[in-house]
Amino acid sequence: MSLALHDGNSLLAEQTWPTDNNHSVELAPSVRTLLQRCEVSIEQLTGVAVSIGPGSYTGLRIGVALAKGIASARKLPLVGISTLDILAAGHPQVRGGLVAVVQAGRGRIIAASYRWRKESWAQRSEPMLMDWETLIASIDGPAHITGEVDEQGRAAIENTQDQAWPMTLAPAAYRLRRAGFLADEAWSLLRGGKPEQFEAARVTPVYVKTKDTP
Repeated sequence: MSLALHDGNSLLAEQTWPTDNNHSVELAPSVRTLLQRCEVSIEQLTGVAVSIGPGSYTGLRIGVALAKGIASARKLPLVGISTLDILAAGHPQVRGGLVAVVQAGRGRIIAASYRWRKESWAQRSEPMLMDWETLIASIDGPAHITGEVDEQGRAAIENTQDQAWPMTLAPAAYRLRRAGFLADEAWSLLRGGKPEQFEAARVTPVYVKTKDTP
């Protein structure tokens, strides 16, 4: 879980921690505590942003529901941003491409590739549900991997060092899903968009499925 408070110029506060399956218990009180620590009331908020996935079904559902509740009650704009885009936003420019990954359970991952365009990472492929072997086979050039990489993923990445296109694991700090980058991206979209684009009712979670997954 990750929370941030951003005033459009500065990141005022940010907190990120593992929650297992405690989103429903921890999220709302943590939002309240963060606002209190910054001496900001909920009435002072001018917008809300939320990660819309792909990711944990329960975590996404709870996060999006709370964000929509706050935005609807306060009549605030709500910005939904892809989890993979947030991971990419937190990574600096590097030689080659970038692949953002989140865990999907049962040895599977959800991944999307990015290329550097106009001072930021632009999505090159749609998020796909796959395993590490499939991801490695799809790499067509030097690539950095960011996001949720488990032991199986680490081993798979290490085994590519002798291949034509080795993969490089990003440092842990870059791989963390941080709400500060979500807030940065949301402010950019709010400044360049129209109010009707950010109606709370338009924001829904993104789940990546195939014909073989429930």
